[in-house]
Amino acid sequence: WQIMINGESYKPIVAEAARKSADKIYNRIMVTHLLMDESKENRVGGAVGFNCRTGAYHVFRAKAVIVAAGGASHIFKPRSVGEGMGRTWYAPWSSGSAYALPIAVGAKMTQMENRIVLTRFK
Repeated sequence: WQIMINGESYKPIVAEAARKSADKIYNRIMVTHLLMDESKENRVGGAVGFNCRTGAYHVFRAKAVIVAAGGASHIFKPRSVGEGMGRTWYAPWSSGSAYALPIAVGAKMTQMENRIVLTRFK
């Protein structure tokens, strides 16, 4: 609670911890599909994606996979007309990939029904 949650102070703290704990860090990779583990049923064993800047294709193998993508924003229109359109709490680039990636490999989505639509205007 003593760390300010601002981009200029929070991101360097997280980036430093990631650099110290990881062997190799991949930036700007858009994961498009999860890969199922052939040896264990109902288990994800990796992911595939591409680099958003260079277009290079990447295949990742993993012992564990965590989907920490964003939820979906701008699904519901605000009740006010005109004034509140596009001014929601969540980022506009949250496309719902946290739902799409697991569903595509057959995951049963539970406890993902929560939605919060906070508008930030006076």
